[in-house]
Amino acid sequence: MKFIISGKNINVTEGLRSAVNDKIGKLEKYFTEDTEIYVTLSTEKERQKIEVTIPMKGNIVRAEQESSDMYVSIDLVEEIIERQLRKYKTKLIEKRQTAVSLNKAFIDEEPADDEEEIKIIRTKRFAVKPMDAEEACVQMELLGHNFFVFRNAYTDEVNVVYKRKGNTYGLIEPEF
Repeated sequence: MKFIISGKNINVTEGLRSAVNDKIGKLEKYFTEDTEIYVTLSTEKERQKIEVTIPMKGNIVRAEQESSDMYVSIDLVEEIIERQLRKYKTKLIEKRQTAVSLNKAFIDEEPADDEEEIKIIRTKRFAVKPMDAEEACVQMELLGHNFFVFRNAYTDEVNVVYKRKGNTYGLIEPEF
């Protein structure tokens, strides 16, 4: 695995670099040698945050964790990624998809009994009204949801607005 480690508002010391390599390096049993892992360490006030992004063919594994101690954040994010990979592996096996970035030994390993199966228990249908992103954010707030699907009045495409940390919003526009 190839680590690309960067810092925002923090000097990435050799100790932090070593902790990332040691802890996130435990995931090497799941990936091929040429898999790139992007790690961003950041601090904001008393929060120590780590973001890990692992691009794979057709998918991205991403996790972030924050705490008052960067080393604790590093430990916690590794557990999150490991859990995501086990779920992803189950999905790959069920759908017979290819997993170019994953280690063959990991794919062939028997799934653990405690792994959750993804079950859709509810389906909603609703009319998608054309509106702009700002109107969609207002509608989302009125409904008390964390995201809202709408048809963009300008592009006539389906978009999603979502609530981010810090009372900000994000917009997802499809790219075909």
